[in-house]
Amino acid sequence: MANAPVQRMSQLMVKTLRDDPADAEVLSHKLLVRAGYVRRTAAGIWSWLPLGKKVLANVERIVREEMDAIGGQEVSLPALLPREPYDATGRWDEYGQELFRLKDRKGGDYLLGPTHEEIFTLLVKDQCTSYKDLPVILYQIQSKFRDEARPRAGILRGREFLMKDSYSFDLEDEGLAKSYALHRQAYQNIFDRLGLDYRICAATAGAMGGSKSEEFLAPADAGEDTFADCPNCDFAANTEAITYELKPVDGSGLPALEEIPTPDTPTIETLAASLGVPASATLKNLLVKVDGEIVAVGVPGDREVDLGKLEEHFAPAVVEMVTESDFAGRPDLVRGYVGPQGLGDKVKYLADPRVAPGTAWITGANKEHTHARNVVAGRDFEVDEYVDVVVVREGDPCPRCGTGLKLDRAIEIGHIFQLGRKYTDALKLDVLGQNGKPVRVTMGSYGVGVSRAVAALAEQHADEHGLVWPKEVAPADVHVVAAGKAVQTELALDVAERLRAAGLRVLVDDRAGVSPGVKFTDAELIGVPQILVAGRRSAEGVLELKDRKTGEREELSVEDAVARLSA
Repeated sequence: MANAPVQRMSQLMVKTLRDDPADAEVLSHKLLVRAGYVRRTAAGIWSWLPLGKKVLANVERIVREEMDAIGGQEVSLPALLPREPYDATGRWDEYGQELFRLKDRKGGDYLLGPTHEEIFTLLVKDQCTSYKDLPVILYQIQSKFRDEARPRAGILRGREFLMKDSYSFDLEDEGLAKSYALHRQAYQNIFDRLGLDYRICAATAGAMGGSKSEEFLAPADAGEDTFADCPNCDFAANTEAITYELKPVDGSGLPALEEIPTPDTPTIETLAASLGVPASATLKNLLVKVDGEIVAVGVPGDREVDLGKLEEHFAPAVVEMVTESDFAGRPDLVRGYVGPQGLGDKVKYLADPRVAPGTAWITGANKEHTHARNVVAGRDFEVDEYVDVVVVREGDPCPRCGTGLKLDRAIEIGHIFQLGRKYTDALKLDVLGQNGKPVRVTMGSYGVGVSRAVAALAEQHADEHGLVWPKEVAPADVHVVAAGKAVQTELALDVAERLRAAGLRVLVDDRAGVSPGVKFTDAELIGVPQILVAGRRSAEGVLELKDRKTGEREELSVEDAVARLSA
């Protein structure tokens, strides 16, 4: 890198745009396309152009250096994978429609790898036979594939994306905890070096399985994750991972259940207005189908059900909303007036922990135009299972200290899992222990979104003029701009070579027939940290140095500019 040739824009394949792409919704999509870093090939599929490939390679380098520092060994496994290992773990079906499935000419089933737990497990099963071979950390940086239903936001949500995935294999749970801690620190080092603002948040394991799981989230308006941050303590979590303790109350003195006529009140809003009560006093009962079977979910009337949490709870089962046809032949289900006290054994009833034993509610009476009040949990109805499925709101109490939570949008840039033995059990990964008996190996899985990190950087490091790359990931250290005249171009090329010789990566705008205004605009759009202009005082050997981030400018001689920038 130190003595890489000067990049001349007269020879570089880069085409900048003045206007945002018509389909661009988020800042990173707009700027990465406009500045000539990426181009769309198809929905969710992107081509990396020369400048973009340099940024991507810098992110890869940092990830690779920090993985090597914790003893990780890099390998490269295929992206085209056979079906059988994924059948063994159940993920051929669990992944659902996000999995790219295909057949070869002989009719064999294959997939494009979304992640590689199964294949790494089989690799270690083949290569490691004794306790002496463990622990081991293996990783790769490779393209992954997921058939996103709505690929959007540029490279933030692609169907093909670059990821670092690593896997630890240990003899015992204590070893797994150590490997997990090593990755956790390595990820902090990676994101610190990249210059990303991030939070480490408790998370759900999802289709990956396992126990402990944490996400690394980069706050950004374009983020598709919502995380909760406590201003009083160090609690932070993806809202999908927040759960609350079930706290029963004494409901023994409450009056008996009473049915009340409530014509034309099929919604919580109309019911609360009709009775003059807050929506929080009512009990909303959402009906869904889980693998075709109707299930009811009870939450306070002022709360919404988080369908993501609900799907997570029932995974890999398919969760669907009920339709009008589902009420046909079901007199026990009165649309708009469902109450848990009349469901009996026909419908499984789940409830949010706020619907605790002893709490009283106004809810449907399972009759047209009729509700019931003083419906007490544990007295008038039983909850089959408590599950926290409400949408977390700003100001909800922190599960740790009770302070009102703050909510922010964020981009997931990393995720670490303590998988345990889910995959090693399914694929029977044992090694011979010290006592000569087989030991079942325990496992961790750890991912960094390499291409996604580029988008996160673009979201966090930009201003009204364009990108502002941190030094470690920028496509060059210095962007030398020749204002246009022959003497200016000659000086720009000369100083560019001197900077290269001093060990800097240099981009020089030596394009003929391009106005100075366009060159200056492009320099700010491209976002290299330092901009060195050969302008009006070039004949005197004087250059203008501009810091892209702060906007500070100063005039320097060629010698001083080279000394300053190479210091």
